[in-house]
Amino acid sequence: MNPTDPLVQVALDLSQSLPTDARYSRLLQAVRKLVPGAVAALFRFEHGILIPLAVDGLPDTLLKHRFVPGEHPRLATILGSRRPVRFAADDPLPDPFDAWLRDPEDPSDRVHACMGCGLWVENRAVGLLTMDALQQGAFDGISSSQLERIAALASATMQTAALIEALEEKVEKNQRVAAELQRDNFHREGSLLIGDSLPIQTLKSEIQMVASSDLPVLILGETGTGKELVARLLHMGSSRSEQAMVHVNCAALPASIAESELFGHTKGAFTGAIQDRMGKFELADGGTLFLDEVGELPLSIQATMLRALQSGEIQRVGSDRLHQVNTRVIAATNRDLSREVKQGRFRADLYHRLSVYPLQISPLRDHKDDIAVLSDYFLGQISLKLGARSLRLEKDALHILQSYDWPGNVRELEHSLTRAALRASRASGKPGSLVRAEHLDGIFTQLASPLPSSKQKSLDVFEPLALSVLTFQKKEILRALKASDGNWAAAARLLGMHRSNLHRLAQRLGIR
Repeated sequence: MNPTDPLVQVALDLSQSLPTDARYSRLLQAVRKLVPGAVAALFRFEHGILIPLAVDGLPDTLLKHRFVPGEHPRLATILGSRRPVRFAADDPLPDPFDAWLRDPEDPSDRVHACMGCGLWVENRAVGLLTMDALQQGAFDGISSSQLERIAALASATMQTAALIEALEEKVEKNQRVAAELQRDNFHREGSLLIGDSLPIQTLKSEIQMVASSDLPVLILGETGTGKELVARLLHMGSSRSEQAMVHVNCAALPASIAESELFGHTKGAFTGAIQDRMGKFELADGGTLFLDEVGELPLSIQATMLRALQSGEIQRVGSDRLHQVNTRVIAATNRDLSREVKQGRFRADLYHRLSVYPLQISPLRDHKDDIAVLSDYFLGQISLKLGARSLRLEKDALHILQSYDWPGNVRELEHSLTRAALRASRASGKPGSLVRAEHLDGIFTQLASPLPSSKQKSLDVFEPLALSVLTFQKKEILRALKASDGNWAAAARLLGMHRSNLHRLAQRLGIR
């Protein structure tokens, strides 16, 4: 075996760890050494289209073109033959590369030597290799056996590259799925829907009914009602529970990268795309894709999202190859999407596709009977975090919690109880004690109904300064809003605050 033989070098490359582009480039370089004066092109045959993978001696712009065999008789002839094909110098069939090779100032100039090999793997045409030259008789010295060896090595090169790409893609998917599973486990705050009220019992029944189906579900509810928990319960109750539930926060997806994040991209598709990367739809293949805050999804991406939901086909940015995925989509929003559709901010067809089965989560103010059992559950979780044996809620404190409207819903209740537990632990000097009314945020005691007279006196004097401060804050915010005609940004400037801080304070003070 001669190590300097170009074909021997191609054969050796099959066992080397090389990037796909490098494999194809070295193959065509070897072809041109064997066939001096020729230009070469390697194609993949996919979905009835010939896609250029590499060229040598031809402009790189050719790689962006797609060739339909029926429109290029020479390519169709090569693709349909199991043996190498040579075309006579006077063959009337047009050569597909005339425009790239001939002298534009000489209309009579054209390709005079052309041959090619169909590339086959297990009785299936996977591509073809072409060689062209302007000089008549340029390929006369190449034997059919040499062409067959070239075709065999080209087929093996393509098959090796495809296998390596598939393995790399599988490894990438497994790594990223593992990361998603770890992330989901890290952020898991429980998998129980707590409550015995009628709204919660109805919600549990609906979750149980629809979880086992593959229907898209749209979870509707105010901020803090537990939409992510409901999505997790739907996934855990489905046949996909052993696969990943991939989370996408649509509110955090800038329009410029949304398509790449959801559907993936190819190397070089845009600045910074240094390698092929699968998107969230492919990561969730076989599992569940949770689109949180789907109402924030940019309009520019909604049409592509619709196609993915309708056909299960996704297309990476920069690629014309379609990927088939089997992904269940669960979406959630705190917006009124029907109103968003009417105002032109959300596609009607996408809304109907997502809301095949809508699930409405009631706000906490509509099932206040559950506050007692929710508080017990949260205090139990907080006890574990603080290393305490137990944390219990005093009756007067529960009365205050049940008298509040909870604009932040269950999440606000949990955070409020966490702060109260810390105050209770600090007051007692040890973790784990009774959470009393005085440990709650002052806003609750200000807005709650009067307590029984036996406790009213002690409550009136336990924190008068804090209550006065809260009253003053509410008064000043309302005054600034009135002076600004309800403009929150202008009111924040008058008060010397950042707008987001003003919104948070106003929410705590019960200002809508």
